[in-house]
Amino acid sequence: MIKPKHSFIKKELSIQQYISGLRDGNVSILGRAITLVESTRISHQKKAQAILEECMPYIGKSVRIGITGVPGVGKSTFIERFGKLLTSLGKKVAVLAIDPSSEQGRGSILGDKTRMEELSRDPLAFIRPSPNAGSLGGVARKTRESILLCEAAGYEIIIVETVGVGQSETAVNSMVDFFLLLMLAGAGDELQGIKRGIMEMADALSITKADGDNLIKSKTAVGDYKHAIHLFPAKKNNWIPKVLTCSALENTGVQEIWNTIESFVKHCVTNGTFESARKKQAQYWLHESIQEQLGTYFYENPEVKVLLPELEKRVLEGNLSPFIGANQLIDLFKK
Repeated sequence: MIKPKHSFIKKELSIQQYISGLRDGNVSILGRAITLVESTRISHQKKAQAILEECMPYIGKSVRIGITGVPGVGKSTFIERFGKLLTSLGKKVAVLAIDPSSEQGRGSILGDKTRMEELSRDPLAFIRPSPNAGSLGGVARKTRESILLCEAAGYEIIIVETVGVGQSETAVNSMVDFFLLLMLAGAGDELQGIKRGIMEMADALSITKADGDNLIKSKTAVGDYKHAIHLFPAKKNNWIPKVLTCSALENTGVQEIWNTIESFVKHCVTNGTFESARKKQAQYWLHESIQEQLGTYFYENPEVKVLLPELEKRVLEGNLSPFIGANQLIDLFKK
């Protein structure tokens, strides 16, 4: 049961107060903990890492689902329908987003949550806008850490949404168990701009808006996509991706998608690939975090800050090789 806000949450909280609040399912404290994760202040980062360390015994018990789709596919409407189905089953659902463009727009794709108004009012649901970060890697790391906090707060289903179709799918795929690709029927012979690599990531494809005049086209698209999937290399977990249809308007097909996800989890748990995939992801994020933090320390180094503009100027003028310039800066940083 999610508890209401407490009077103490406006004060500076101790690590233990954060952990207690998370374990109690306090959404305000969960929001504050995620804000610490997203902050660039060193003191906030240290506190966030301390909270995450204390959360470790409580993480890993959710099903993490990545959802992407072509523009106009009705992703927000689908997620709301899907989320409402899950909460009707008594499950706690968190919706997070990866939007590497949010820094430029100074906002997030979820904005004030009006895209999923009904779900945002559901006491079993938690919706969080994309963190504002300067790079996809930064956004992805913060989102992964937010997943862990949501799990510590007892959320059983974590949905990670991407914006449009692009490079963020790879980042999402590296932090979820199941990857769902939403498609439209009859929207172009070139697979609507979907890269082959993104389709290969998918554990299921669903043709949305399969209603009315689109119903026949949707059934045709199912056959086309099934054929395309069979041309892809077999997945390491031996799962054969499913091709489904759904209609948020008529509220059909959503239950079938959840049934597919449950079948996928059972399949992977049984053959041991669920846990091995999670371990591989953790290893990947260890190395990603090392690279990101090294990059931060490098560019924040006072001597590097002084020399970098001068070397950039020489490189642009053609007087210095980029590789030699990089080595000079790294040697300076290592001193």
